[in-house]
Formats: sequence, structure tokens, C-alpha cells
Amino acid sequence: MATKVFINLPVKDLDKSMAFFSGLGFTFNPQFTDEKAACMVISDSIFAMLLTEPFFQTFTRKKISDAKTATEVLIALDAASRDKVQNTVAKAVKLGGTLYTEPQDHGWMYQHSFADLDGHQWEILYMDESQLPEQS
Repeated sequence: MATKVFINLPVKDLDKSMAFFSGLGFTFNPQFTDEKAACMVISDSIFAMLLTEPFFQTFTRKKISDAKTATEVLIALDAASRDKVQNTVAKAVKLGGTLYTEPQDHGWMYQHSFADLDGHQWEILYMDESQLPEQS
């Protein structure tokens, strides 16, 4: 059973991507960060590897998707509150990201989304499981 998750994402400009995510409050593990890759710490067991496109290409024989024109993955992260959802998305937009959906309020779950500098889609959500509708 896996104990850690590493999400690998191709990026056009590693320095700009690192600045963007640092601005959102993420840190990077210097042990796994160099001029080709940066290990962004999401939690103690979840990491996003930001890989320059040429380096990313060494891991696959397939063409790299252009995340600005095609969706290859949706990354969803939980937040501690509705306000944290809104603040994170607003900060992402200030740092150069773009909105790709309007906020969605499902009562028990609130989510809002942004695309990073390379077009990767990040969904930030708050769940109040005490409000989860009962299954029938």
C-alpha cells in the first residue's frame, strides 16, 4: 500500500511556478529540488513534483498535454474553511493564475477552482461532513 503521493506536473518555467506556489504558501523540499524539478510539499505525505517539460518528457513516451487547452488532471485539495477556499483562489488569481469555474456551494461542500500558470486545474474545497446528506 502506498504511503506517499507524488503528483508529477510539467511546467514551462520552473522559477515562475515555484514563485507562484510559494506565494500561495507552499514550501519546497530542497533535497529534491534543482534546476529541472521542484518538490512542492502539500502535506507530510503528498507532494507535487514540478518538472520542466524536457525533464518531464524523459518519464513518458507520450506527448505532453498542453494544460491550457486540454485537461489531463484535476487536483483537489481540502481547506479548513469556506473563507480559506476563497482566500486561496483569490491569492492564486493575484499571482497570475486564472479562474476556471465559479464557486459551487453544495451545502455540505463548498468549492472554487483556479488554473496555475501552466493551466493545471486546482480545486480547493471545504467539506462539512456533519452536513453530508444521508444515503438512502
